Amino acid sequence: MVSEAALTKIRIILVEPAGALNVGAVARVIKNMGLQRLILVNPHCDSMADEAQKMAIHAVDILENAITVSSLPEALQGCQRAIATTARSRSLETALETPKQALPWLLEGPSALIFGPEDRGLSNEELNYAQRFLRIPSSSVYPVLNLAQAVAVCCYELFQLVTLENELQTIRDQTSLLTAVDPTLNLTESQQSLAPIDALEGYYQQLEALLLNIGYLYPHTASRRMEKFRRLFNRANLSDAEVAMLRGILSQVEWALTTQQELPVHDTLGASSQGLGENLSDL
Repeated sequence: MVSEAALTKIRIILVEPAGALNVGAVARVIKNMGLQRLILVNPHCDSMADEAQKMAIHAVDILENAITVSSLPEALQGCQRAIATTARSRSLETALETPKQALPWLLEGPSALIFGPEDRGLSNEELNYAQRFLRIPSSSVYPVLNLAQAVAVCCYELFQLVTLENELQTIRDQTSLLTAVDPTLNLTESQQSLAPIDALEGYYQQLEALLLNIGYLYPHTASRRMEKFRRLFNRANLSDAEVAMLRGILSQVEWALTTQQELPVHDTLGASSQGLGENLSDL
């Protein structure tokens, strides 16, 4: 059974919020829907301003406990799953999902739901830190939602997911449809195996540095090419062990490159000739 405690593991991240009124309204809806964690990335307003507190009303404690950080990667440290919200169409391969499609995924571990600034939304660079992307369907006449309204829609959906799951679980228990198997066991195993986002980010940075070093990437196109690698590996839902294995491969390649650069030319030729001789003797 998914308890409301699962909601407390979800971070609501606001990137560069500009209005104290919006921040206060977000704090209120977070508390309304059973969430607790508010992270502000480089806010452009005072989250404890009078207008923020007046909008929050009985959720001032959410404002008081909100964490302010300077960057999105810092806000995501320790998270295994992240969904970014966007109101615009994207040229990337990853599809935009509705709240009902995407949000259940956040209940499966330490996770984050990311919202962009009121005036511009999330940039492509900021979107790179998420594994999935969400768009709230709305009228084509006026499709852009206010920041606090968008947070409210998503938080309501999350709360409904937990409520519905608990109701279904009660029905299963009463009708004996659920017997010896606890459905949360697989969930816990999946949660434990997923690599944290900051571990993935370390891998992406090491991969980019190596690919630049060997000339596969060029500085002026590296960012765009790395977006494709991010999409590829994010779809794989890599575990901690898998990320460690991939980083081990990169480290070994880096060591091999350094070793080859340090070897004198005659040593390299000698090693090659010796290897060739060994191969011929095996024939």
